[in-house]
Amino acid sequence: HPTKPCTCTPSAIDRYLKKISGPLLDRISLQVEVMPVSYDDLHTQKGGECSADILKRVVAARSLQQTRYAALGITSNAQLSPSQIRKYCRLNGQSQALLQNAFTKLGLSARAHDHILRVARTIADLEATEQIETAHLAEAIQYRSLDRKFGFNQ
Repeated sequence: HPTKPCTCTPSAIDRYLKKISGPLLDRISLQVEVMPVSYDDLHTQKGGECSADILKRVVAARSLQQTRYAALGITSNAQLSPSQIRKYCRLNGQSQALLQNAFTKLGLSARAHDHILRVARTIADLEATEQIETAHLAEAIQYRSLDRKFGFNQ
């Protein structure tokens, strides 16, 4: 919790985390830690992106993926095999360095590496960008929050 101190002992935290096996968690593409919402945030009229606009981007990205992979017999980035990932999720030098750094520092598995590339490809598709940019990759790495926080893949 961001404002309340944790009262759990380190051994209690470790016991809880062991309930989720590393290999199982490694199969989850998006690992996002969700913080509690404050009362004030619930009652402000902050304008975010409307659902209709998000839907348009998602439909466009799905259409782009279906067209891109039509000859392969797949319809989405989630279905890419490791060899297809190498073909459709190419990175520039700066992005390669970022991914290598994350892979090494977070102790990522090959499966987590491929999840990150698939998610980065999807983020690029949502922005209608053919090339995966460093910002897309950085965002995809951020979605491996439990790897970062607890080192599940180490």
